[in-house]
Amino acid sequence: MAHSIAVATDESVYVDETRALSTSLVLPFYALKTPLKFATDYDYLLLKNSQGLAIAKTGKGAPKPVMVDFTAGAVDHRRRFGGGKGQDIAKAVGLNKRNELSVLDATAGLGRDAFVLASLGCQLTLCERVGFVRCLLADGLYRAAIHAEVSDIVSRMTLAASHIADLSEQAQFDVVFLDPMYPHTDKSSAAAKKEMAFFRDLIGKDEDADALLAEAKQRAVYRVVVKRPKGAPFLNQEEPTYQLEGKSGRFDIYVIKSLDHD
Repeated sequence: MAHSIAVATDESVYVDETRALSTSLVLPFYALKTPLKFATDYDYLLLKNSQGLAIAKTGKGAPKPVMVDFTAGAVDHRRRFGGGKGQDIAKAVGLNKRNELSVLDATAGLGRDAFVLASLGCQLTLCERVGFVRCLLADGLYRAAIHAEVSDIVSRMTLAASHIADLSEQAQFDVVFLDPMYPHTDKSSAAAKKEMAFFRDLIGKDEDADALLAEAKQRAVYRVVVKRPKGAPFLNQEEPTYQLEGKSGRFDIYVIKSLDHD
């Protein structure tokens, strides 16, 4: 069943901006005059206020809205204590072999993996084709850019074209990173389950995920890295060069050229 979404604000100062956003996203504008639990005209609201932009589920018992925040919570904790270049994602992209890699995150989502890689010195280009997710990401990057502790990190993150195919034909990157939408597992954290439930309702899975692999291979100089849940099939049924297995998922690495030498 399709779930409905509208763009809304609960602060009058943002009405004009919110109306413009609804027009650009081709989504209805909703004048929010009640608490979210009573705002049942739509299943979800893209909610703009002084705190930023968030995706909020409506109705009784709805969880807290989700927003992109690189300055607090699990994202900030991972930046401080996540293990640096010892993390699986760092090894998967090749930071154990070479520093300051250029990475295209072609399925950026809420930007968390891109932020980890940027915090480790990579130069990130981000693509996100779902309009409201792209707006959430842009808002999070904007707020982080004026935050003293993370501004230098997000300066290495550029939100580019909506889709990898929309980049210039000449655009090449050391590494292309893919994390297509896939149904969450029972092993996911409660927070991850909430966010995945939101996106599953509104987006579903990436029906063209297999086609992304071929496009990524054309853009990558050294390797394509695909993040997958445990048990998920290989993209396009193509076996990777090698894999890194983690606690809740894995990275499939498709080597184009060795990072050890040019």
